[in-house]
Amino acid sequence: MEALIIVGLIIQWCLIAQLVMPLLLVVSKYVRKTRRRSIGMPYPADYAIIVTAYQQTQQLPSVVDSILKLNYSNYIVYIVADHCDGQDLFFDPKQVVVLRPPEVLASNVKSHFYAIRHFKRPHERITIIDSDNIVDREYLNELNLIFDKGYQAVQGVRKAKNLNTPYACLDEAGDIYYRMIDRKLLFEAGSSAALSGSGMAFTTELYRQCLEEAEINGAGFDKVLQYELLMRNHVIAFTESAIVFDEKTSMTGQLVKQRSRWINTWFKYAYLGWKLFGASLAKPSLNRFWFGLMLLRPPLFILIGIASICFVINLFLDAWMAVAWMGGLAVFALTFAYSLYYFKADQKIYSSLISVPKFIGYQLLALLKAKKANKLSVATEHYFDKDNHK
Repeated sequence: MEALIIVGLIIQWCLIAQLVMPLLLVVSKYVRKTRRRSIGMPYPADYAIIVTAYQQTQQLPSVVDSILKLNYSNYIVYIVADHCDGQDLFFDPKQVVVLRPPEVLASNVKSHFYAIRHFKRPHERITIIDSDNIVDREYLNELNLIFDKGYQAVQGVRKAKNLNTPYACLDEAGDIYYRMIDRKLLFEAGSSAALSGSGMAFTTELYRQCLEEAEINGAGFDKVLQYELLMRNHVIAFTESAIVFDEKTSMTGQLVKQRSRWINTWFKYAYLGWKLFGASLAKPSLNRFWFGLMLLRPPLFILIGIASICFVINLFLDAWMAVAWMGGLAVFALTFAYSLYYFKADQKIYSSLISVPKFIGYQLLALLKAKKANKLSVATEHYFDKDNHK
């Protein structure tokens, strides 16, 4: 019995540590004093902008239009239209290369390397853009500022391009929270920013080293890529100024399918967190230590649900543990509120918070479907009408 109590306390303290991790990262940020000097290139870097589309191409014209308006000229756009038969795509062939794989790839990584094998010239850097993203005019220039500091992997910001339903607003609220703790605070604390799946860039050579031989099925290529980058002693930099606008899930069916894939991905790749954490202890590395802990954190609705249950139970069993849980939940609430304030969240997002219980309900439904997530859907369906985006 005593052994079970000890194990229970250890698990509880580990979960509380996840809740207070933002405070620990802030402390680490001020202890750390390492800075990088700029080592800028003498000429504009050459980018391959890879846009992956699976089955749906209706938003590609607006995506390409935003890319062609970039305040930058040294790039080529590669559209990998996977399983998009019968859908006409007409763009300027000098700037945009449309690739149609002869066989269905149904994989982000396979699509990326299909594009790489069909490069018109050897690009120095690649950046990954989703088929629903709108790119800010200064996107590549802002990436260059970070690459010029010697980094070889950079994650930008994915902002919402639609806040048309409470679910889209809550989707963005969650993204803002993760943007703060998993990207901004992690990077500033001396670790790496978590990758988002798009709005990210790498040197072509490094990307090939990490994933060219990898066999990745289903969602989660960014999880494997993060692990490979950190095990090669690279830091994934974060910049708030390289922005892409991303479609948020606005419909309940869309939300459940997307979240079930994400939950499935967390369970599938949680072991990478243990491997990074173990590697950070075997060979001390602040980068791997913090990042490994972050990867071990359960999805937010699961963490907060467990925390709330443990708080209530400990009110009757252990007053001090109840206080600890209350403190952890308070840190979460304050961090969440500050994240919305710092990233200037739209008023619609604040108004949508009343719908959090419904949002959690759909995520619980997604949890029940997580095991078969990749059979239910391969990619998020897009419904947002670009003509309503302002």
